[in-house]
Amino acid sequence: MDRLLSIVRRLRDPEHGCSWDCKQDFRSLIPCTLEESYEVCEAIEKGNFDELREELGDLLLQVVFHSTIAEEEGLFDFEAVAGEICDKLVRRHPHVFGNVTYASDEERIKAWEAAKSDERRRKAEKDESGTSSILDGLTSSLPSLMFASKMQRRASIHGFDWTEAAPVFDKVEEELEELRDAWKSGHQAHVREELGDLLFVTVNLARHLQVESETALREASRKFESRFRYIEEQVARSGREFDDCPLEELDAFWDEAKVSLAGKSPAVSTD
Repeated sequence: MDRLLSIVRRLRDPEHGCSWDCKQDFRSLIPCTLEESYEVCEAIEKGNFDELREELGDLLLQVVFHSTIAEEEGLFDFEAVAGEICDKLVRRHPHVFGNVTYASDEERIKAWEAAKSDERRRKAEKDESGTSSILDGLTSSLPSLMFASKMQRRASIHGFDWTEAAPVFDKVEEELEELRDAWKSGHQAHVREELGDLLFVTVNLARHLQVESETALREASRKFESRFRYIEEQVARSGREFDDCPLEELDAFWDEAKVSLAGKSPAVSTD
């Protein structure tokens, strides 16, 4: 860590550093930070641990880079960042670092949320408004599915939720019917609103089924990609261009792909 901190400080040196690194600030690094986070996730999903080691290093660089900029501006330094997360982990795990005992995972999760709620309340006391919400602290820049899931989970922990999955299925059907009616009306703004409602309740259903909606959609997208590439291969073997093939033939190749690639993609369903 000392070597990494030293390297980044040297890169940021106005006289002897790198001109690109010197020009960066918190905002300009946002795309890099997001990209490195997703590349870590991709390495994990691929099961490539050499790549994971490298990508974790790239992500760590982002943490050090932001901390170094903050240090230059007299805000905080890397030591403060590491110290704060250490304190937070100890504070939120009294069953590990203290004498607290939880009877179940559900009780532990409620205590975890209570601790976070207390932290949000203390932060709110520092603000001018002095008010706090159960939904405070959620990062709105998260991918939409993840943001929706986190918001629903937060509300659920405080009792605002269905108690089982069955009525959520009913709600999905209700929202789908409302979307169909909106589509028939031809009112595009209404279609967008109802589609958003359908996506939101679908995320809720995924949560009740104990499925991460973000992961499920990514797996479905990759399954589509592998099958579409199969179709492209078959078209190429026929010596034709993709656009020259009738839809019926492409559909037949799709059905072949479902059989040929079954079990080879992250989602093993043949649907």
